[in-house]
Amino acid sequence: MTNLYGWGIFRERAHSPGREGDDAEILRLTGKHLEAHGYQVDLKDPEDVSGPIATRPRFVFLMCEREDVLGDLAAWERAGVRLVNSAAAVLATYRDRMIAQFEEAGVPFIASRLVTTASGAALRDASPALPVWVKRADVHNTQEGDVVFADTARAVEDALAGMHARGIGRAVLQPHEPGDLVKFYGIGPGGGADGGPPWFRWFYHRDQTLSGHPLDPPALARLARRAAGALGLEIYGGDAIATPDGRLVLLDLNAWPSFALYRDEAAPVIAAYLVQRFGGGAR
Repeated sequence: MTNLYGWGIFRERAHSPGREGDDAEILRLTGKHLEAHGYQVDLKDPEDVSGPIATRPRFVFLMCEREDVLGDLAAWERAGVRLVNSAAAVLATYRDRMIAQFEEAGVPFIASRLVTTASGAALRDASPALPVWVKRADVHNTQEGDVVFADTARAVEDALAGMHARGIGRAVLQPHEPGDLVKFYGIGPGGGADGGPPWFRWFYHRDQTLSGHPLDPPALARLARRAAGALGLEIYGGDAIATPDGRLVLLDLNAWPSFALYRDEAAPVIAAYLVQRFGGGAR
């Protein structure tokens, strides 16, 4: 088996609501650019990890997020298969884990409170100042009801009850932070300009009325790099708020986003980074 044989694993369709095509396309393009570097790549679904495998790959680049699939891939990793992102890093993006790791690493992050979804418990235990965002505490967004804006106590209770009815035991309460919503993508660890990652792009979320609050792009890049480093992510994206007083508030960090607005630019950069990683380059 050649050392240049690997898999690309798609994200679960349930974890890409409304973005299935974008998520799949960045993985396909990355695979094509890897093949141009002389690699042999097979693209797989997450279910293929636990199925019969004729030839285990030497490396895997992955977008999957399900805990059981990541558990299998972690075992592959221990056996010597190289993964980007690592299984542990992807699991670290689950909100309940991410909050703890950011706190331990001193990464500035929006105030977040873990609560049970049992009836009324969140309001008794947390007494949140309204409005808040109610978010499931594990994966980021699979369907309507996973992330809910709540401006009344009843809305908080309803959001939690909806999650509880679906078997989601915990949620995160986060205050609504006024400002301009910024999205960003990053590839690689430190080493870029101004202390950010080697490749970094940001843009304003389109579904908003921009206020034009102060924004320092190098500071955003440094915040993104620091947050990604705390979780062990190498290919990532996220969201932040540029506040009226010029602060940056990190809202979320995700493993391997769609890179939709920068797909054609990002895919060859990702592939070149993977060549370094899978060819023995330093992580």
